[in-house]
This record gives sequence, C-alpha cells and structure tokens, in this order.
Amino acid sequence: MATASKKRPASRRKTSARKSAARALHDMRFPNEDGKYRAARNELLMAEIELRRQVERVAAARRKLPVGGVTPHDYEFEEVSNGRRVRLSQLFGDHDTLVAYSFMYGPAMANACPMCAAMLDSLNGAAGHVGGRAGLAVIAKSPADRIRAFARERGWNKLRLLSSANNDYNRDYKGEGPDGSQWPSLNVFMRRNGKIHHFYHTEMLFAPADPGQNNRHVDMIWPLWNLLDFTPEGRGNWYPKLG
Repeated sequence: MATASKKRPASRRKTSARKSAARALHDMRFPNEDGKYRAARNELLMAEIELRRQVERVAAARRKLPVGGVTPHDYEFEEVSNGRRVRLSQLFGDHDTLVAYSFMYGPAMANACPMCAAMLDSLNGAAGHVGGRAGLAVIAKSPADRIRAFARERGWNKLRLLSSANNDYNRDYKGEGPDGSQWPSLNVFMRRNGKIHHFYHTEMLFAPADPGQNNRHVDMIWPLWNLLDFTPEGRGNWYPKLG
C-alpha cells in the first residue's frame, strides 16, 4: 500500500517560495561572488523591496490626512538674507504647500546644533529642487544677523532662512520647549480657501525611541544616515560635529 507523502511545514514552504522569487528578480552578478553571498543578498533584496512598499504605504496614508488646524497667526519673520519682514502666507510662493524646518539655534545657545547643521548642509543642495513642488523655509529663534553669520560659515546659499526671534511660531509649532529649549521640528502647512492650515509634523520626535536608536524623525530627508546604512559598519555611535 502506497504511503501518503508528507507535506512540508508552511514556514518552510514560505521560505522556499521567497527564495525562488528572489532568484527571479534579476540575473546581475558581481566579480567573484559566491553562492552564499548571492543567497543572502537575494533575501536582503526581498526585504528592501518590502521596505520600499511600506514606505509608499505610509506616504499614501500621510497624504490622506484630513486638514489640520488653522494657524493662529500669519506669523511675521525676519528674512535672514535681506532683513525684510515676511509673513507665513508669503512663504508658499506659487505653491499651496509649505515645508518649514525649525533649526535648533536659539539666542541662549553658544553654538548651533551640529545635527541640524549636518542635515541642513544636505537640504541646501536640494532646496532648488524642492522649490519645484513646495515652498521651503528654515526657521531659527536667534536674531537674523547671528543666523546669517552661521549660514555663511556653512555655505548655505539656497535655503530660505528666517528668524522667529519676535514671534511665537517656535512655541506654537513645537520648535521650542516650555523652558525655551530648542527642538528640531519639521512642519508642513497647506493653503485652502484662503486660510493656512497645519498638515503634518514629524511627531516621531515625541514618541518613544526603540532601544539603541534615537527618534529618527527626519531621517527620510537626511542622506547622511541613509548612506551609512549601506555600509558594513552602519551608523555606529558616531554623530556629526561642527567644523
């Protein structure tokens, strides 16, 4: 009497199917790689593709957020480049969306935040491209002349820099704590029917961080960390410094 064939456990079937799918993704190979490397790289590639899909799922959910609250003021800032007064409503340009980053450089701080500075070094290069889709502004609490001097040191020549020294923007939109400490907040605003609404804040800044990590609330716009994540050493315990 013939015996029935045993079925493989579901977990093994899934692993086999995943490996088969990975093998079918492409046929590119690199000099002298062996089978062990290729098998591991194919598994990682599947994980990377799933991460890409998850990033898009989250971005799609973000785009579907309902309209947030109307801003309490049309805040007036000082333009760092020329000393002129400019209102929040004027920062959108030809767009209906404004991205505003709160840069940690308050009047009581001896130096600007090195982490903010490193991120803004990269954003300076991308600012012109961002301008094709949205308004972009970088806001700090220090006086304009102090921000101007630091921006000149860093070579920031494409960022629209603003001083919020004389308004409550930082306090209202979480760029500042109750004790006056500065927070690195990124906010997005939108114009609808003649009013300015808040749309989004990188609220992972306030959520618990995973063990061994910081909040990573603006990592998605920060090439430095994404590049280091490609390396065998990873990020480690290293942080950027001013200099």
